[in-house]
Amino acid sequence: MDLFERVKQLRKEGAKAIESAATEKKLDEVRVKLMGRKGELTEILHAMKEIDPQHRREIGQEVNQLRDQFTERLDVSKKALVKKMVEQRLENERLDVTLPGRPVSLGTKHVVRILQDDLERFFIGMGYQVVQGPEIESEHYNFEMLNLPKDHPARDMQATFYIDDDHLLRSQTSPVQARTLEKHDFKKGPLKMISPGKVYRRDDDDATHSHQFAQMEGLVVDRHITMGDLKGTLESVAKHVFGQDRETRLRPSYFPFTEPSVEMDVSCFNCDGKGCAVCKYTGWIEVLGAGMVHPNVLENAGIDSNIYGGFAFGLGLDRFAILKYGVGDIRDFYTNDVRFLEQFRQEEN
Repeated sequence: MDLFERVKQLRKEGAKAIESAATEKKLDEVRVKLMGRKGELTEILHAMKEIDPQHRREIGQEVNQLRDQFTERLDVSKKALVKKMVEQRLENERLDVTLPGRPVSLGTKHVVRILQDDLERFFIGMGYQVVQGPEIESEHYNFEMLNLPKDHPARDMQATFYIDDDHLLRSQTSPVQARTLEKHDFKKGPLKMISPGKVYRRDDDDATHSHQFAQMEGLVVDRHITMGDLKGTLESVAKHVFGQDRETRLRPSYFPFTEPSVEMDVSCFNCDGKGCAVCKYTGWIEVLGAGMVHPNVLENAGIDSNIYGGFAFGLGLDRFAILKYGVGDIRDFYTNDVRFLEQFRQEEN
């Protein structure tokens, strides 16, 4: 068979092979067979050296035309196969948009955060500002500015997480108050603030203590602030959190940064003050510590304690949550168990 016949026959056979390829893989196999480095068109070109030179140009033109025809048909067939495949996938994977959607499971706020947000709104309503501060503190602000001498037990390595000789994880949010006292301009009015946040202590011996917990401290400084102002504020907080029927009492105590100092108890909400295992049969439950700001704390911040005075208080948000919601173990707050947190969804509002 001469080359002209081979080209003519290949034109028919190639067109038929391209048309009959049912998949992209088959189509690629046809392309290689017809136009690959060892394909039939290549073999014809290699055989041209054996024919009369006067016919080589004519055969070359025929081969080039046939190559162009095959290329065009292969492209058309490939597009058709891809379109068919897409249509099949759309048909097979078609979604019924009339079906109801799948519900998305939403999380809930952490119970301690719920309580913190509630108290922040309560204090903002009383004219307080919410102030945040660093969790890594210096000894100067964490202790010295708050009238804690070098030999105070709270400065012992067993009670505090030290980073180096001068820096530590804050053991209370009181340093935020010290920093704010330094900056406050009393010509613009009194200072009324709360400082919520995480604090750290080496204290995790039982189910009611943790090395990390949330605290909220409050501070009011102005002229003519009295213990009566403190008592009224604390009663309002206790009734807001634990219910309007709760009774409160103040007991003398000692804190280096307040003088005089008190601790506040609320009547037991389990026995209504009659005495039970929850309140250790006293009828009262301790909830926070407070007092009148020590003059040294004011003087350390550059404030004349003969003119200005104030009160401060500190409450543990975790402890408040334990008492308010009856949580048995403080460690439940930090296990991230969705089942535990779901119990407090209704408290978010």
